[in-house]
Amino acid sequence: MRLVFLLVTALILFQCTPAYDIIIRGGDVNDGLGGPSEILDIAIHDQKIVKIAPRIKAKADLEINAQGQVVCPGFIDLHAHLEPLALYPDAESHIRQGVTTALGGPDGGSPFPIQSYLDTLSMTGTGLNVGYLIGHNTVRNHVMGLVNRAPTQVELDSMGVLIGSSINQGAFGMSTGLKYLPGTFAKTDEIIALARVAAAKGGIYTSHLREEGLGLLHAVEEAILIAEEARIPVVLTHHKVIGQPMWGASEKTLAMVDAARRRGLDVVMDQYPYTASHTGLRVIIPPWALEGPRDQFAIRCEDPLLRDSIKRGIIFNIINDRGGNDLRLIQFAKIDWVPEMTGKTLHDLLEFRGIEPTVENGADMVIEIQLHRGANCIFHVMDEGDVERILQHPFTMIASDGRLTQYGQGHPHPRAYGTFPRVLGHYVREKRILTLEEAIRKMTSLPAAMLGLTSRGVLSDGNWADITIFDPEVVKDQATFEDPHQYPLGINYVIINGTVAVAEGTFQDVRAGKVLKKE
Repeated sequence: MRLVFLLVTALILFQCTPAYDIIIRGGDVNDGLGGPSEILDIAIHDQKIVKIAPRIKAKADLEINAQGQVVCPGFIDLHAHLEPLALYPDAESHIRQGVTTALGGPDGGSPFPIQSYLDTLSMTGTGLNVGYLIGHNTVRNHVMGLVNRAPTQVELDSMGVLIGSSINQGAFGMSTGLKYLPGTFAKTDEIIALARVAAAKGGIYTSHLREEGLGLLHAVEEAILIAEEARIPVVLTHHKVIGQPMWGASEKTLAMVDAARRRGLDVVMDQYPYTASHTGLRVIIPPWALEGPRDQFAIRCEDPLLRDSIKRGIIFNIINDRGGNDLRLIQFAKIDWVPEMTGKTLHDLLEFRGIEPTVENGADMVIEIQLHRGANCIFHVMDEGDVERILQHPFTMIASDGRLTQYGQGHPHPRAYGTFPRVLGHYVREKRILTLEEAIRKMTSLPAAMLGLTSRGVLSDGNWADITIFDPEVVKDQATFEDPHQYPLGINYVIINGTVAVAEGTFQDVRAGKVLKKE
């Protein structure tokens, strides 16, 4: 009798013991590959998806009722500014958007050396999964400094060794920022030589193009040439058209991408869904004026002829490029010299100082700001037509270009809070220029494939349990250019490696992320 009693007790306990850590029940499950959704359950155990079925008859430690909600892979941000990760390891501003994985090191700038940085991140923990590119600007500056010349063969070889070793240590590839120092000093043959090193290691190449305004078409041609000569996958990162003289040019750039792909080149794009960019104010200063140590700019400005040449270059860029020919379109995101102007415009600053807000006076003020250690600005100089056209291209991925942000600090671009929900709410539900299935593909399986993440970006048995659950009728961005510190609506659950990081819309600081390395 005692044996029977023990067997019955064991059977009861077995039946009561949860089989899974989490079961998501009855959600509209979209696997991320672009096809239609199905009403399914998903079971998670030991950080992985272990079962997807119409009805899972088992128990779990946590059961999530997802009826009426979309269940999809966690979003993968292929262009993220993770520089503040040590300050904000919880990565709340990204995770609340539904992002579970982010790629850092864009625009030619990255941590260096990669190995020690990744080791430190692994020890301290991160809120989301993170990977990195090795930045060409970082490597070039390490080897050559801010000099405007071609590298010697020894210097080129040294840069190649550093890029190759960084990929061996886990970097997913190489990024360039050919609009920024010192990348702007690099000729195409230098980039091709280094991209070949990255290609030999299985890496990718992402590029902030040399120009995104008047020189955009030549810059796209250069990127395609690099793809062809180096035989490397290329991402035209945060692809856009800057400045009214070029509005509509996305028709040509997308045709160029299509032509390259027909020739067998792996050329794709990523994009943030806004009509304003965000970068340093120095982007409208002629690059030659910023060559060398920081004090060289001040020395050049003391020479009347050089200062006049610098000013004329700035005036040209204000009229034709990121200035949009209107000082009201240059908005300060960060200006330590005059902090009360944060969120205001260059036009506002001139009026605040009692100066007539002309383009010429604006150029003088740009010089003055740079002499006081510069500023970060939001440039409202893009056209909605180009944004929508690029967004609809089948090989455009969604990426924020957003910097990790602490709530209430500074005046960031709203993309730091709203990129992914904005696509789902504004461009899918309201404007209907994308289907929901296609938008999810652009946020999940497409960037995962670019990075070679075979076990993320798709809901499938055995994959890591990175999952976002949102209400398709509610999801939307709330952050604006005037009031950016607003979390989105409708992102109800975010699961990272099987751990709930957002529950019923409430953030959980669980640090469940992993440091990812190129597979």
